[in-house]
Amino acid sequence: MGRRVAIAATGPVSLAAGREVARAGGNAVDVAVAAILAAMSTEPGMVSLASGAYVSVWPADGPPVVLDGNVEMPGRGLPAERFGAGVEEVTTDYGGGVTLWAGHGSVATPGAVTACELAVEELGTLPWADVVAPAEAACRSGYPIGAAASRYLGFTAHALFGRDPEALAVVTRDDGTPVQPGDVRTNGPLADVLSLVGREGASVLTTGEVGRAMVDDMARNGGLISHRDLAEYTPLVRPPVRRAVGDWDLAVNPPPSVGGPMLAVMLGELAARGNFGWDDVIAIQQAVLRYRVDVHDVSHDLDAAGHELLLSVDRHGLAGLPTSASTANISVVDADGTACTVTASCGYGAGITVPGTGILLNNALGEPELNRLGLHRLAPGTRLASNMAPTTGRTRDGRVIAIGSPGADRITTALMQVLGQGCLHDADLRTAIEAPRLHVRAAPDGTTVVDHETDAGITEALQRAGLSGTDHGVLQMFFGGVGAAYRRQDGLLEAAGDPRREAAVEVVDL
Repeated sequence: MGRRVAIAATGPVSLAAGREVARAGGNAVDVAVAAILAAMSTEPGMVSLASGAYVSVWPADGPPVVLDGNVEMPGRGLPAERFGAGVEEVTTDYGGGVTLWAGHGSVATPGAVTACELAVEELGTLPWADVVAPAEAACRSGYPIGAAASRYLGFTAHALFGRDPEALAVVTRDDGTPVQPGDVRTNGPLADVLSLVGREGASVLTTGEVGRAMVDDMARNGGLISHRDLAEYTPLVRPPVRRAVGDWDLAVNPPPSVGGPMLAVMLGELAARGNFGWDDVIAIQQAVLRYRVDVHDVSHDLDAAGHELLLSVDRHGLAGLPTSASTANISVVDADGTACTVTASCGYGAGITVPGTGILLNNALGEPELNRLGLHRLAPGTRLASNMAPTTGRTRDGRVIAIGSPGADRITTALMQVLGQGCLHDADLRTAIEAPRLHVRAAPDGTTVVDHETDAGITEALQRAGLSGTDHGVLQMFFGGVGAAYRRQDGLLEAAGDPRREAAVEVVDL
């Protein structure tokens, strides 16, 4: 028998995967994982099976939990001379100009599928194979290219993915031009991999044949992922950071995630100010994000730094702050009250595949903003920094929410503003998501610029603060793509997606 669920997905393919699993009786966890696996398989350039991910779950009958499947620094057992190489600098016009490192040396040890499998085994209701099946079917029968993926690949298809013929074939048409929205593509090699993963488990990607092929290719081309890295990787089960915001008890991604602690601090400050306005949003973001750039991002222990931040702000407010691209999100709530949000990221992409598999690899080591200490400077086995902040929440009167967003360092500021509007100003989901947004950019050189959408109130607040602003227009993808699923006090389900980025929402009512 099927199950009633509210789904906020990334597009029609991921939504269809979630719908199929809901109708088969899957709970919110099964549905969210099926949808994110479909997204990772059919949204090339945006996210892939070689991603890192966080699975945030608040079961109907238990405490919230976060499964950390984020990427790790590889290189266990390798000689020192292997580090600091294997990358190529790539400059693209995406986002007004992005410079990154790509190639084999930019690839971190992925953990998204392993974490998803654990979530289904421990918190889902369906067999793993049933949850994987929709992604395999989409790759085999054909999937339409979404507008967000097409937009990104228009900037990067040849500049980034042109180094590997197999990768280029995934992101271009047969004539060599970048794929366009609505183009229907297949990925037979990836479908075969997913078939194996469904039958044999995520170990196919680590100690199995796909993992072995990855390690061999890394060794030939200067990459760092070793057999030990894949064999020793394990998803970590962490208690979330809890914050009371209005009537809501929110569970956010804990340290060593960067996004979760920053979101927790910003929401706590909004709650303390009560009836906040744009002046408060700017002041809070400016203080928290300046701290992040100056202190947190260059910490050698993000776990300890995150807990220190939370403790200091709890005690002393913002005065107690210590001194010194591409992502996909699925949010699901079911009628029983289980909430699940999965956020996954493969960075900008390494521009390469695991040979013969159709799997595009991440470039998490090649994102400068996530590697402020420098290229390959972390110890092997260290979880990398992450902006991802999937969040779940409950109220005592029975309301439940699952919410998250893509958007790099704009993830936390987008969620801060949407949750602030919803939890403190009682705005409905759609109103909170569609409201104008701003993002304070605290640059390492000490300057502060506020990126914002068109709004007279924001402009006036910037003038009062004496800050310069960049007006990006109305409803711009730059400011994230929040997706939320919600159970009302009366038990009715809702879902809302962000018009800034392609989204697909549905309440599966059986």
